[in-house]
Amino acid sequence: MVNKSFKIGKITINDLQPALIVPEIGINHGGKIDVAIKMVDSAKRAGAKIIKHQTHIPNDEMSNEAKKVKPGNSKKDIFSIIKSCSLNLEEEYLLMQYVLKKNLSFISTPFSKLAVDRLVKFGVQAFKIGSGEFNNFPLLEYASRFKKPMILSTGMNDLNSIKTVYNFLKRKKLNFVFLHTTSLYPTPDHLVRLNCLNILKKNFPNINIGYSDHTKCITAATSAISMGAKIIEKHFTDKKSRKGPDIICSMDEKELQKLILFSEKNYQQFQGNKNLIKEEKVTKNFAFVSVVSDKLIKKGKKLSKSNLWVRRPGNGDFQIKDLKKLYGKKVNQDIPPNIQIKKKHINF
Repeated sequence: MVNKSFKIGKITINDLQPALIVPEIGINHGGKIDVAIKMVDSAKRAGAKIIKHQTHIPNDEMSNEAKKVKPGNSKKDIFSIIKSCSLNLEEEYLLMQYVLKKNLSFISTPFSKLAVDRLVKFGVQAFKIGSGEFNNFPLLEYASRFKKPMILSTGMNDLNSIKTVYNFLKRKKLNFVFLHTTSLYPTPDHLVRLNCLNILKKNFPNINIGYSDHTKCITAATSAISMGAKIIEKHFTDKKSRKGPDIICSMDEKELQKLILFSEKNYQQFQGNKNLIKEEKVTKNFAFVSVVSDKLIKKGKKLSKSNLWVRRPGNGDFQIKDLKKLYGKKVNQDIPPNIQIKKKHINF
């Protein structure tokens, strides 16, 4: 069995653990540290083990042309959105320290070289690389120097592109995870493409595969867990009445709690092999069948197809597997109809 363990501090991701649910507060705080802290508290109450943030330094991340480009989920240009929703160095460090004090792990997505430097200075335990940066090799090259584990979303990339990045990261001897995602906010059901999880698992059997969800609910995320996704990432907000481009595809506290509980239950429900377990024996005793007399069988008569049948319960001396072996055996006493055949009835 291939060891595919992936670690973020004290958190281990592998086949021996429930899928890790990663609530991403991203830019949902709107650039306000007090709101970000409220979101951390909400995620903690729901049972989260980790918080994901986005580290934006707008002038290092985008050129002036970004001021003319609008994303599909907002009427504002992308530069204005990011600038208004960013935390500065001191605020983000305060956020990380608050997360750690809550006994949660903290990871973030760097969107630029200076963002990588900031997170390295903070001592983050892992990088999350977004779909837009998945094939940004200058940034990947720079981030890989620090040998931190990486979680990478694969949205907007085809299989050939993903293989190129896989080989690049393998050469760097990094530990990493790929997440399937569709980079639409929100993602409609017919474009979720959960079958891509199987495609990624088949093509990259040596790494863990997960799913980054941008739908309006948690149904796709629960389906992905059942398909073997080991990390589920989804935008998170403490309340859906907040404003922001990602709120529409964010889960709230109740949904996060449900998703975490589903992950734990799903893991339990997938354990074990196909065999009779000891807990089933009480059911087996009444649900299985035993060999019985189908009519009156006189002493000295031979057992045969014409006078034997099988009926519940299954606690008799002879079960289905013994039926044909009994044919031709003589009985040493009268056996009334519909009585379990006992060993004492037969001359062996």
